[in-house]
Amino acid sequence: MPIVASLTQLLGITHPILLAPMDTIAGSRLTRAVSEAGGFGILGGGYGDRARLEAEAKRLSGFAPFGIGFITWSLAKQPELLDIALDAKPQAIMLSFGDPAPFAARIKACGARLICQVQSEDMAKQALDAGADILIAQGTEAGGHGASRATVDIVPVIVDLAAGRVPVVAAGGIADGRGLAAMMMLGASGVLIGTRFYASVEADGAEEAKQRIRDADPNDTVRGVIVDWSRSLFWPAPFTARTLVNDHIRRWTGREIELMQRAAEVTVEYAAARAAGNFEVAAVFAGEAVGLIHDIPPAAEIVERIATEAEQLLTGRRNSMAPLA
Repeated sequence: MPIVASLTQLLGITHPILLAPMDTIAGSRLTRAVSEAGGFGILGGGYGDRARLEAEAKRLSGFAPFGIGFITWSLAKQPELLDIALDAKPQAIMLSFGDPAPFAARIKACGARLICQVQSEDMAKQALDAGADILIAQGTEAGGHGASRATVDIVPVIVDLAAGRVPVVAAGGIADGRGLAAMMMLGASGVLIGTRFYASVEADGAEEAKQRIRDADPNDTVRGVIVDWSRSLFWPAPFTARTLVNDHIRRWTGREIELMQRAAEVTVEYAAARAAGNFEVAAVFAGEAVGLIHDIPPAAEIVERIATEAEQLLTGRRNSMAPLA
């Protein structure tokens, strides 16, 4: 599979498994653990907390391989954060949710690969024009922010558009080797995984949040604007956030206009709940793959499970395929 080899060679990894740069969840500890297991860890740059980025990037400086991911429209407000990231010598910078062009030249001049997450053909063309080395085709099943098209739809479309020029990595609703194998059958070179790694020992999330992911039902996630508006964060269209359903979501579903009108009040309440670790108000960002997650193991175990299961499935598929008449 030449494209798979291209992805692993580009990033210097053994397994085509990438860690999603989940805001404050994908810290240096989780990033390192995924990479040490043969995958590619990507540190979450979040909304631009300079002190956190400096501290976490410093812990990874000199380590390889790893990447650092940013919310592109947020990075545009603090472009100096890219310099902090590049000073740590990452093998890649991942940009999501915005035009990568203003940052592409600086990233590539430092010898880092440019990874761009996209949710449509137009976004993919924009990323390719900017010089993306790897595309992430993200489906709506993903936790955190995303758009509306399903993974099984967007992945082959972006694979066809890329036409072998760059590897395409699938994201959204993937938590085991079956997901990796299925995406490779659709032409993807690997997978980007968030929620499954959130529920790992090394993730920087609260233990209760991890347990909620482990215990969640497949129907316990929802995509919408309530969490963002409760934080006075107004994301550009078409992006909304997928989280676990909790009391706060239930309270404001169908009352989004009222929520916007009371934003100042709700923002204070939400911030207090988040500080107190009250997850019936504060969100747990998680994707539809929660129904496949039943434990909270070390990240290395997750990587090994996914890689082994996918290899067994793909090998079995190749061995069982009869020639076409």
